[in-house]
Amino acid sequence: MARGSTRPTSRDVAQAAGVSQAAVSLVLGHKWRGRVSEPTAQRVREAAHELGYRPNLAARNLRLGRTRTVLLVVPALTTEFFAEVYTGAARVAAEHGFGVVLYPSPEGVGPARDPFASAQAALDGVIASSMAADALSAIRGDQLPLVMLDSDPEGSLGAATVNLDIADGIRQVAEHLLSLGHRRFLHLAADVPSWTFEVRARELATRLAAAPGTGLRTVHAPISIEGAQRAAEAALAAPGPRPTALVCDDDKLAAGAYKAARRAGLRVPDDLSVTGLDDLGLATAIDPELTTVRLDAELFGERGMRALLAVMEGQAPEEGDIPVHLVVRGSTAPPPQD
Repeated sequence: MARGSTRPTSRDVAQAAGVSQAAVSLVLGHKWRGRVSEPTAQRVREAAHELGYRPNLAARNLRLGRTRTVLLVVPALTTEFFAEVYTGAARVAAEHGFGVVLYPSPEGVGPARDPFASAQAALDGVIASSMAADALSAIRGDQLPLVMLDSDPEGSLGAATVNLDIADGIRQVAEHLLSLGHRRFLHLAADVPSWTFEVRARELATRLAAAPGTGLRTVHAPISIEGAQRAAEAALAAPGPRPTALVCDDDKLAAGAYKAARRAGLRVPDDLSVTGLDDLGLATAIDPELTTVRLDAELFGERGMRALLAVMEGQAPEEGDIPVHLVVRGSTAPPPQD
C-alpha cells in the first residue's frame, strides 16, 4: 500500500498474507501459539510491517473491557533500585501490549495517596511493593488483580507475591563475616515497618545465635545517608566492646556508616567491616568499595509483571524466590586483634 493512502486495516493484512482476519487478530494479539502455525504467523507479521498496519488498540480494548494499563506502586525513587524494577516490568508489559504507570509515594517510604479517583475504571491490575502497601487501601478495591513485591506470602490478603531471596542474602552476609572471624556485630536496620526488613533482622539474629561467642546489637535508622550516619555514630560511641562488623539493611545505610566510622577515627575495613544490601551504583562509588548483596531489580520487575499477567488470565504465577548473591569487595576483612 502506498504511503499517504487510506490507513490499512486488518482485512488488508489478511488479504496480503493470504489468511483470515481471525488469524490476523490472533497473531497481532499474541494469542496465536497452538492455533496458528509459525510460518503463517510470520507471514502475518511481515504483511503488517509492509503495510504499516497498526492495530486500533482503543477499539480492541473497548471490546475486551480493558485499559491495558497497570499501576506499579513503589516508595519514592530515592535510589535506582525501583527505577530498575520499573524498567523490567515495563519491558514485559510492552511485549504484551500493556503500559505501566509508575506511582511513587510522595512522602517516600510509607502510605501513598490515591492516584486515581476510580482505580477500577483506570487500571487492569496493580503491582505494589510492600514498602508502599498502605496505598492499596485506596487503589486496590475488591476486583483488581494484585501482585505484591517483597511481601509475606502468608499475609498478603490472597494476592500473588514475588520475592527476592532476602533471607538467603542475609545468611550469605553472616557466613562471610563469621568466616573472617567476626564475633561482635552491629545491625544498622532500616526504620521501616515492612516484611522485607523484618526478614533481614530475623535471619541475621537466627544465624548469629547459632555461632558460639557472638554478640549482636541493633540500631534503627531512616533510609538516608544522614540518618544512618547519626545512628551509627551513637552506636559506635556507646559503652562496651565496640563491634567489628556492621551489617546494614541497604547500601545507603552503609554509606552513612562509612561517614560515622571516619568521624570516630575508624578505618574500613581495618577497624570495622561494613556490608550493605542492594548493590546500587553507590556501592562502587564509595571507598573502599562495598561488600554487598546483589539484587537483580530488573528481573524482579519482570517477574512481577509476568505474575500479574498470569493472575489476569486466571493462571498460577511462577513459584520460587529470585536468587541473590553476595559480592565481596574491599569493605570487609578479618577483625582487628584485641
